[in-house]
Amino acid sequence: MHSQTSQSPTKHDHQPTNRRKTAVKTALLAFNSILMSIGNCGGPLILRLYFIHGGNRVWLSSCLFTAGFPIILLPLAIGYIHRCRSTPAGNRTKLIFMREPLLFFGSAVIGLLTGLDNYLFSYGMARLPVSTSSLIIASQLAFTAGFAFLLVKQRFTSYTVNAVVLLTIGGAILALHSSGDRPAGESNKEYIAGFLMTLGAAVLYGFILPLIELMYKKTKQSLTYTLILEIQLVMALFGTILCTIGMIIDNDFQAIQREGREFGLGNTKYYVVLVMSAIIWQCFFVGAVGVIFYSSSLFSGIVIALLLPAVEILAVIFFREKFQAEKGVSLALNLWGFVSYFYGEIKQSKKMKLIELQKTQEITTTIQNV
Repeated sequence: MHSQTSQSPTKHDHQPTNRRKTAVKTALLAFNSILMSIGNCGGPLILRLYFIHGGNRVWLSSCLFTAGFPIILLPLAIGYIHRCRSTPAGNRTKLIFMREPLLFFGSAVIGLLTGLDNYLFSYGMARLPVSTSSLIIASQLAFTAGFAFLLVKQRFTSYTVNAVVLLTIGGAILALHSSGDRPAGESNKEYIAGFLMTLGAAVLYGFILPLIELMYKKTKQSLTYTLILEIQLVMALFGTILCTIGMIIDNDFQAIQREGREFGLGNTKYYVVLVMSAIIWQCFFVGAVGVIFYSSSLFSGIVIALLLPAVEILAVIFFREKFQAEKGVSLALNLWGFVSYFYGEIKQSKKMKLIELQKTQEITTTIQNV
């Protein structure tokens, strides 16, 4: 009887702690989802703004995706100062958490792949309306799901499969009627090239997201949010290096001043667009690695796809882009897919909670019978 009394409080003491951990995890997941949303909605719009007002340097615009990485140094510095203040006198405070060479190498490789993906996306954005490119990018979820299954053994429910199928069909409908919204003065060959490059960007980033999750699973280091930021810093650095090499080869640095003078919104706003683009895209990438850390690569793909309606509406409002019938059908199928996925996740969550409750009741009954 004494044994029963001593065990019960311990068990109950753990429950508030677990609830706090869950609450913190949910809050950080929400925060990173918001960062990702800012980048996912604002990034394509400001990139298209660059192109429609006279910008035409693809490598330069690609570099902006990751060139804002110095921003990450600010939260890392704040975290370091906090650790210094909380560390007992005489103990050494860690400056860098990344110790494993393979983790650095993996981050570098993923960074180079991200730089290539940014080039493909920028090339497509230079030739396609925001609404069209966004709908093509929506197919990324299908590729993310496929690679997540192969790389990290992602489990699927019937609702997840239904969502992926609907999104794939939505992209296929768009592809069948893709030439109707070709920008004025653009050849059919250029439009098709932009379409294929954007599709290639969707495939490649669909591979990158599960690859990041696989790297998280394979590392021997204990993952913290500080380490996640360091990983993003390395990835962004190497992505920027790749795009900078492309800029040098394509003589982009020599063209920046001339392009600024000829920019449709004026020279000053040209540089504002470049800086804001770098900041907004960095929000997206920091949010993406955070969402994968606190949830999964598949969920990050879902968040990206979920924001499609917002990007579509903003493109129509700010750029007065056409919204033909096939885009409406594709959008409806995408929304149907999103609803299917989240309904399945809610059902799965309720099922897991019911199983945990049953296990708890069984343990309680066993203890009472001892």
